Amino acid sequence: MIVLKIILIILAVLLVLFLLSLVIYFFNLDMKFAAAMTPVMNRYYDWRRQKRNKAEKEQTRTK
Repeated sequence: MIVLKIILIILAVLLVLFLLSLVIYFFNLDMKFAAAMTPVMNRYYDWRRQKRNKAEKEQTRTK
């Protein structure tokens, strides 16, 4: 009896995950999330580039 319960729980979880993936696919949510993250990632990239350039300038001054 307990094995049947475990199997039903596993099937329910798999069904929910499958339905969730269909919703993500249908509404194209992965690309919408990626588009929303682009400005954030660009700011981070620019910040890292500025930090790297500043470190390179400091290194050339000390030589």
